[in-house]
Amino acid sequence: MPQISKGGKFIFGRSIIQPDGGIRLPPQAVREYGIAAEEKVYLFTGSKSTGGFCVTRRSLLEPSRLGHILRDMPQLLAYTAPAGTFFPYKGRSYCWLPVSPCGDLRLPEETLRYLALVPGMSLLSIRSSDIAFTMGAKGPLLERADAYEGDIPIYAGPEPLCG
Repeated sequence: MPQISKGGKFIFGRSIIQPDGGIRLPPQAVREYGIAAEEKVYLFTGSKSTGGFCVTRRSLLEPSRLGHILRDMPQLLAYTAPAGTFFPYKGRSYCWLPVSPCGDLRLPEETLRYLALVPGMSLLSIRSSDIAFTMGAKGPLLERADAYEGDIPIYAGPEPLCG
């Protein structure tokens, strides 16, 4: 996992949005955050400067200082809201999606539109905090990644074999 600038954020890799909205999350991020452990993940909108979305799961979010988000939005806590439907809450928006054991997501068309993402885009997977990682779509960090001369792994499409 490269650190593209001295003292900067760690990068897990890049994920390419597939024509069907599929996204392969970098395996190291999937392992580090246990993303597939609950078969469902929460997405929330990224920062204004980085865009994209952040990825977490219930067992990381619920006991954290941000756990009130789930308590205040029972439709997300119980996964009764339609998958991929965002709900605004205090400056960010939140949804849930199923995730495969390998860390594959499929963002429905309305989710892609909400996030201003399109198939073919490259998202940069960034270690953000102990409860979530970011799949960034724009901004200075992505520009530094584009200029980085080292290797940043690219994940495009679902993993045929995972275990």
